[in-house]
Amino acid sequence: MNRLELPWPPSVNHYFSVIRGRPVLSKDVRVFRQMVRRILRSAGVKPFFGPLVVRIDAFPPDRRRRDLDNILKPLLDALEHGGAFCDDSQIVDLRARKLEHTAGGKVIVRIQEMVEQDAKSLDRV
Repeated sequence: MNRLELPWPPSVNHYFSVIRGRPVLSKDVRVFRQMVRRILRSAGVKPFFGPLVVRIDAFPPDRRRRDLDNILKPLLDALEHGGAFCDDSQIVDLRARKLEHTAGGKVIVRIQEMVEQDAKSLDRV
């Protein structure tokens, strides 16, 4: 299992910018991806190849109302781009929760390969 503490991701609402009529990844998303890549590299994270279970604890940077689901795509795409796994389609069990705010914000991500026992328990949910 990998446990990673990452900076607060940009919202999916600001995922793209339009330049000359074409959508491109926003600067915030590109910077976030680079930060995640550096963190993964310095932690020595190797990519997972099988089905994955991902747990996310999100600590917003302030008390403003935020939709938890708006950080999932930028976060998961950055983890894929950084080499935590080959493709985010490997994620078969994803759980996220929003916790108390923390100055600057952060997310704690736990990634592990799914074992057969986990797969069986999904049928009961």
